Amino acid sequence: MNTLTLEARASKVWFDKDSLCVFLQDGRKIEVPLSYFPRLLKARAKDRQKYESGGGLGIHWEKLDEDISVPALLAGVPDLTQAG
Repeated sequence: MNTLTLEARASKVWFDKDSLCVFLQDGRKIEVPLSYFPRLLKARAKDRQKYESGGGLGIHWEKLDEDISVPALLAGVPDLTQAG
């Protein structure tokens, strides 16, 4: 991974109909299909909004038991815990 990937930090998280959207502190926007993250896809909209971002390096949903790192989002890594 390059330095830009490792230093990327989330500043805002939101959802549209089919995507997880993350605005980074450096001005970039990431949009990832919710199908990459089955727990988020199946969750109620109000539960998706209840996240924590520890310094912007990762995004955590306590109730949904979901953790996503910003570098993994930039690398295009889906939720590997759901792979079968």
